[in-house]
Amino acid sequence: MVVGLRNPGSRYDGSRHNIGAVAAEAFLRDHDASLKRARQGIRAEIAEVNLEGVRTVVALPTTFMNESGQSVAPLVRYYGIDLDRVLVVHDDIDVPFAKLKIQWSRGHGGNNGVRSTIGSLGTNDFWRLKIGVGRPPGRMDPAVFVLKRFASSEREEILASVYRASDVIGRFISDGGEVARQFAGEQNS
Repeated sequence: MVVGLRNPGSRYDGSRHNIGAVAAEAFLRDHDASLKRARQGIRAEIAEVNLEGVRTVVALPTTFMNESGQSVAPLVRYYGIDLDRVLVVHDDIDVPFAKLKIQWSRGHGGNNGVRSTIGSLGTNDFWRLKIGVGRPPGRMDPAVFVLKRFASSEREEILASVYRASDVIGRFISDGGEVARQFAGEQNS
């Protein structure tokens, strides 16, 4: 399962916080898959993709970022997915801008969507694909910064990062987390 974290609604389209969902949507476009509403009781949009014989659920929560776990945990339970096959894709201000980083079983790093997911799953044992969105300038509150849209001068580079992230998602599905981690590192060169 791949989950692209976001805040729903047009108000947040193009924001730094939604880059995880943008990457998941790019992966879906690359594989001609469309989102649909998840079954009743699960607050997410989902698509099922068969990649090299591996059936994968790609999900975008319909909750706000701070409540992402309320989508992720029910999806994991419903589909019976082992946590070592779960990839949460999200923004990160501590990863260099437009760079990618995959990690297993780490803390939330200040990302409230990851914090909520850890809380709802009762563990931090899942994979994360972090996409660097830059650092807040000066003394700007990081919570305010991640809700801002990318500057026009940043868009080309972040779009290239989204396409690289889509490739990393595919590698995670076909080959697992460790191979995807190495592949993500190679994509940053």
